[in-house]
Amino acid sequence: MLDTAAPSPKPAVRRARAALLSPWSRLGLLAALLVGSATSVWMWQPHRLLSHGWPPQLSGPAAVVLFTVAYGLCTAALVPRPLLNLAAGALFGWQAGLAAAAAGTVIGAGISFGLGRLLGQDALRPLLRGRWLTSADRLLSRHGFRSMLAIRLFPGVPFAAANYCAAVSRMGWPSFLLATGVGCVPNTAAYVVAGSHATTPTSPVFLIAMACIAVPALAGVVVAWRKRGGLRTPETAGGTAAEAPVAAADVPAPETAVPQVCSVPGRR
Repeated sequence: MLDTAAPSPKPAVRRARAALLSPWSRLGLLAALLVGSATSVWMWQPHRLLSHGWPPQLSGPAAVVLFTVAYGLCTAALVPRPLLNLAAGALFGWQAGLAAAAAGTVIGAGISFGLGRLLGQDALRPLLRGRWLTSADRLLSRHGFRSMLAIRLFPGVPFAAANYCAAVSRMGWPSFLLATGVGCVPNTAAYVVAGSHATTPTSPVFLIAMACIAVPALAGVVVAWRKRGGLRTPETAGGTAAEAPVAAADVPAPETAVPQVCSVPGRR
């Protein structure tokens, strides 16, 4: 009977396949995708939406859906979200603009999280060394929703950096997406309302919207202050208590005087 088993691949083919599928090769592919997509999007010049408006042949719900998808792709391609939020308000008003911007934020965050988890996690997790990196990874992995919600409420954290840091950790998909959807609303709403009143920059609504951008920053600072103890590693927390016995043990005990017995001649 003939042996119909498939021949095993040659060693050179196995080495090439292992090299192409290695963590560092996938990380390089992720970097190439980010650079290529960012270059392509910026050549398209998305800021023209603020000056030229939406194409006239697109209107109604279809335009909102298309803008939402484009918003997600642009944020995954490292386009600044404030620019897209202003465009959403200027094009569709604050109600439809806020819905499109929030949904687009979740879509873009999901794309970045998926790419980072698939292409970058295996290569970057072995590099998580040092007290701060390991503490941040532990918080994101154990308290995914609360940690990501605090990050989204704090506008000083770059959106793309937060996505890929979460992807490298062991945070779950539901916690990441839900925290992103909830945490992005305050800051996104402020920009969208400002964009809807961009033609009247001195109006009270515009000024209040711009002032409200600082509110998520304050909320993020409060949450970070309350959770500051989580960044202390067990070794650091127990360092003070562990040093006391060591220090006490290092102090030499005072020497006890040994009495000397003097021998008197002639007596035993």
